[in-house]
Amino acid sequence: MTNEQLVSKVWNYAHVLRDQGISYGDYIEQITYLLFLKMDQEREELLGEASEIPAEWNWSKLAGKDGDALELQYRHTLENLGTGDGLIGTIFRKAQNKLSDPAKLKRVVSLIDTEGPWIGLQVDVKGEIYEGLLERNASEVRSGAGQYFTPRPVIDAIVKCVDPKIGETVCDPACGTGGFLLAAYDHMKGQSRDREKLRSLRHSSFTGVDIVDEVVRLCAMNLYLHGVGNGGSPVFQSDALASDGGDRFNVVLTNPPFGKKSSYRVVGEDGQVTTERENYEREDFKFTTSNKQFNFLQHIMTILETNGRAGVVLPDNVLFEAGRAGEGIRKRLLEGFNFHTLLRLPTGIWYSPGVKANVLFFDKRPASREVQTRELWVYDYRTNVHKTLKTKKLIGADLDDFVGCFQAREETDRFRRFPYEELIKRDKLNLDIFWLKDDSLEDIDSLPEPDVLAAEIVENLEAALEQFRGVEETLEHRPE
Repeated sequence: MTNEQLVSKVWNYAHVLRDQGISYGDYIEQITYLLFLKMDQEREELLGEASEIPAEWNWSKLAGKDGDALELQYRHTLENLGTGDGLIGTIFRKAQNKLSDPAKLKRVVSLIDTEGPWIGLQVDVKGEIYEGLLERNASEVRSGAGQYFTPRPVIDAIVKCVDPKIGETVCDPACGTGGFLLAAYDHMKGQSRDREKLRSLRHSSFTGVDIVDEVVRLCAMNLYLHGVGNGGSPVFQSDALASDGGDRFNVVLTNPPFGKKSSYRVVGEDGQVTTERENYEREDFKFTTSNKQFNFLQHIMTILETNGRAGVVLPDNVLFEAGRAGEGIRKRLLEGFNFHTLLRLPTGIWYSPGVKANVLFFDKRPASREVQTRELWVYDYRTNVHKTLKTKKLIGADLDDFVGCFQAREETDRFRRFPYEELIKRDKLNLDIFWLKDDSLEDIDSLPEPDVLAAEIVENLEAALEQFRGVEETLEHRPE
């Protein structure tokens, strides 16, 4: 069977189970558990590596059963492996059997058992299967998984610009399913043939954090299938904003979750919430705010190593939101860091509609009394750019011009330089900068195609609703 046929077969199972009431998300979870068990057995039998899975819960004990005995063995396997440490504990943490019908479970087990050896497949093929499932799940509006999925062309462009080097550490404090970490790994692995450097790259260069258990599981498996992490897990479940863990990184690449409001919970040893508040109160946070994106931005400022580099996807409100926190954080970004490049992304590229986002590129310099940002270069890839997820999807070539401009630092129609002296005088330190004329406001012939226009109308309505919700939340929490 060719690689393409195998990908199609895995997809067909997803479609069949979807028609029978099993969501793509649940299917991916079960594929994750079963594929890990199968590959563990193959590593032991084909590569001679010792298994870390107890014998009573390994693949051979599962594959030989059917009916109720299979369902019982599978359920107990998930329960027991979820108490482990390292990569196994991360993948099986709080795992549950969503294929309670023994017949459906047997079909998936048989698929994985008969199509091996999986360990012999090229890493790219295993990754293609898994990432394809993740993207399909993200496209399901009802699943809500789109918030964890950043378009791959955006990720690739950011990684090319930030240019992580082998030997550097890379962190994503809101890692989702691992897109940034994998793109960084792909970018770095061809930079050396030294075995020790490559081993270190796979096992100690990457750190991912996410607050959602299920997402951490998918990320750990995604990295594992691509050859990153084995034994110890490079990702873990935590609220990244709750505290400064003390670790510092050379590179931070991330797209913090959409939505403005933060919620901070303190959980006691008994698992009960002992304290719940809207604002994160940390000594390293110069400003207290309930805005989630501002808090992530402050967190990144902390965890960056001196001379570290960051590429961060953030919504428009971070650039213009008024108030002490918004203006203060933007001023700190300009004066305490080298905020050198801003990419205005087009609408219509996200699974969550109505999102207007940007990429902020900045470096952390040694402490100095001098202003760090000498000039901010802004690339406007939003004005007169019309994208949708289906008819005019964003592709890698769309951002090639931006990457070229980022590297050349020469002004073009879409790429302009703004000196610090001009930025600091802007009203409320508003950095939502644009200068191109919107052709659709002037010329009816310049309007986008009807399907694109309809998609934009929906996105604008969603954005307006989000703003109204923000106003409502503010009024709800206004002091009497």
